[in-house]
Amino acid sequence: MPLQEVEPADFASLVTGQNRFLIFFSSRVDGRMWCPDCVAVERLVNETFAPASSPSAVLVYVGKKAEWKSQDNAFRKDPWYLTAIPTIVKLNDVSRSCTQCMC
Repeated sequence: MPLQEVEPADFASLVTGQNRFLIFFSSRVDGRMWCPDCVAVERLVNETFAPASSPSAVLVYVGKKAEWKSQDNAFRKDPWYLTAIPTIVKLNDVSRSCTQCMC
């Protein structure tokens, strides 16, 4: 299934629907992600999740660098508690809870 993209303002709806994986990346500035680790894994993420036969996934952009570095960033709080990006979260079917995997 093709990757979908979500900006920070739309993150409240992420745990609903059929999404099985959430991929947290830095936002793009002038068309490029500011986080070098995100840039390093972008191709692998696309190869893994973009084909039609892949599990459904959504790219979630956590904000510009200053927004991400702030302890008030929404993704650093409940329910995500992210400490690093890129992070891949697998949503569990039963409770829609998550399992995190930091790249």
